[in-house]
Amino acid sequence: MWERIGVIVRKEFRQVLRQPRMRMMLFVPPLVQLIIFGYAVNLDVENAHIAWMDLDHTPESRDLLAAFQGSGRMQVMAFPKDEMEVQRLLDRGDIQAVVRVDHGFARDIQRGVPTSAQVLVDGTNSNTASLIASYASQIVLSYASGVAGKQEQIQLSSGPPPLNLKTPQVGTQSRVWFNPDLRSRNYFIPGVLTNIIMVVTVILTAMAIVREKEIGTMEQLMVTPIRPVELMIGKMLPFAFVGLVDVVLITAGALIVFQVPFRGSALLLLGSSLLFLLTSLGAGLFISTVSQTQQQAMMSSFFFAAPTFMLSGFVFPIRNMPVLVQWFTYLNPLRYFIEIVRGIFLKGTGVSILWPQMAALLVYGVTVMGLSTLRFRKRFD
Repeated sequence: MWERIGVIVRKEFRQVLRQPRMRMMLFVPPLVQLIIFGYAVNLDVENAHIAWMDLDHTPESRDLLAAFQGSGRMQVMAFPKDEMEVQRLLDRGDIQAVVRVDHGFARDIQRGVPTSAQVLVDGTNSNTASLIASYASQIVLSYASGVAGKQEQIQLSSGPPPLNLKTPQVGTQSRVWFNPDLRSRNYFIPGVLTNIIMVVTVILTAMAIVREKEIGTMEQLMVTPIRPVELMIGKMLPFAFVGLVDVVLITAGALIVFQVPFRGSALLLLGSSLLFLLTSLGAGLFISTVSQTQQQAMMSSFFFAAPTFMLSGFVFPIRNMPVLVQWFTYLNPLRYFIEIVRGIFLKGTGVSILWPQMAALLVYGVTVMGLSTLRFRKRFD
């Protein structure tokens, strides 16, 4: 049995490596997706272009300007004088936000009267707008805290504190776990790994079997002593190996090129990948039984991959989806695999935490592989 399977495996490797199109599918998609999501797809706001509209022209307003310029996230590109100039800057897209300091800003600070700085944000890109608004609020709060501290020191140095002391304000200190710098690539690149494994293994498995139908060698295989299960295993083992190689390739690129943290177990990552390969290879096998040409197999594979990708939580958080769609995502094996991979990369979680997701992958993998095997045996017979 294993000798016949070995013959099929060697034959499949030769065919895959011999055809330029198949070689391209093995290496180009992983590298392209890694480069795109590592460099191009970046939701971080590290150099926001803002305009500064100062109507107060006092040392206090200039101190606030210095706080924005020294934040490392904001770059003041213009100093508009009136509302029309602000409108033109926002309309042309030259700036992403405007900070406006009104008359009486310094006077209110000196009197202890509540005051504020207005931040006008271009909301065309909602994600960028929310980040800029959050950064601006943090800068203003930090500036206000510094001003309050200076005023308190002045009051203490001028004499004994008054009897009618005000209730002290309570602030907050935030600490981000697992991704302290809030780098979006740390979030996306582990998801790239899962997407590549799914697309590559599904497409390659489906096309490899359909190719036998197209060139007419399936009938020749039917008259050989090889059994359907042996042919199926021999066809899928090479692509399971390709999937694991892609895991190692993307992981190495994430660690070396993009400095993505890896806090978990490499063996757990490979073991979880094998569980997911049961589903992806089974899906490719099923597609091969309903396709007559490689073009049909390619289109069916992309039709399968698109909704699986969109409902996996790779880009859009599942908790933000409608409730009905959230329930539907539980039928998506890629959802569980992404949770596992991100947990291993960023949190260093182990089997004690990830076992529900791994169990779900095992159940879906065995089910999909079993149904695909039965259909394949029926078509083969």
